[in-house]
Amino acid sequence: MKSVLFSRFFILLPWILIVIIMLDVDTRRPAPPLTPRPYFSPYAAGRGGPRLPLRSRRAGPVRGVEKRNESRQQPPPQPQLPTIYAITPTYSRPVQKAELTRLANTFRQVAQLHWILVEDAAARSELVSRFLARAGLPSTHLHVPTPRRYKRPGLPRATEQRNAGLAWLRQRHQHQRAQPGVLFFADDDNTYSLELFQEMRTTRKVSVWPVGLVGGRRYERPLVENGKVVGWYTGWRADRPFAIDMAGFAVSLQVILSNPKAVFKRRGSQPGMQESDFLKQITTVEELEPKANNCTKVLVWHTRTEKVNLANEPKYHLDTVKIEV
Repeated sequence: MKSVLFSRFFILLPWILIVIIMLDVDTRRPAPPLTPRPYFSPYAAGRGGPRLPLRSRRAGPVRGVEKRNESRQQPPPQPQLPTIYAITPTYSRPVQKAELTRLANTFRQVAQLHWILVEDAAARSELVSRFLARAGLPSTHLHVPTPRRYKRPGLPRATEQRNAGLAWLRQRHQHQRAQPGVLFFADDDNTYSLELFQEMRTTRKVSVWPVGLVGGRRYERPLVENGKVVGWYTGWRADRPFAIDMAGFAVSLQVILSNPKAVFKRRGSQPGMQESDFLKQITTVEELEPKANNCTKVLVWHTRTEKVNLANEPKYHLDTVKIEV
């Protein structure tokens, strides 16, 4: 019996030794590194979108997701939008606040616009000061009176006010590099389409366009052939060098700064010639840039508020409260 057991033991012994050796070798091998599974956020791509793996602290960056995050953090630089400087002369009258309110409502919808409001007065009025404070617009409030001798009918108006706006612009940019900008003379008795400001913002030197309800006609406009101004469609003095209305052109800020002596003139300027006398100092007809679909679209109108009838207004204030109109 013992001999049988010993014989079986010696037969199994080699196989037992082989199993022990194999187990010993396997336990000495280094364990493979554990790769953590990425955590999936249900809102990494927005609610309802596919779940994207977030970056793990232990694991390296997930390809594709890292590039997307970098593009969001570093958007491509956008070109600087030129500032539109709108110079508006204004004077005290019953409809003044109503006119300025309509104009401010338009300007609020124009990006990168600075309003230069110039009163025809020896001092700033409380009405305009309060109005600008509540308008919520980047603005500058100036004032300069028109001499009494120039207030006669038939003489040009708002000359001193427009020149005051020009002086402010030149003084502001005299000690710094001028940023891209466009100057526009925006009277407060006009109505402006928002499209007009998009057109003028690309002005390189002097741009022009039609004006509606002016000069005794439904509109006046520059005549354009092959992208160049060749004449004027106007109801008054077509022989003017620039037969154009004050609301019919815009000037690059760089042109204004490069021509520091270009102003609106009183002496030697005939009635209705101020636009021509000013533009002659900074450009030529051949250099004009037609806008508004080659000057075939009206984007600004001389609407002028109707003259107010105050026949029943009492001579002395009779109301129990004082209301600003």
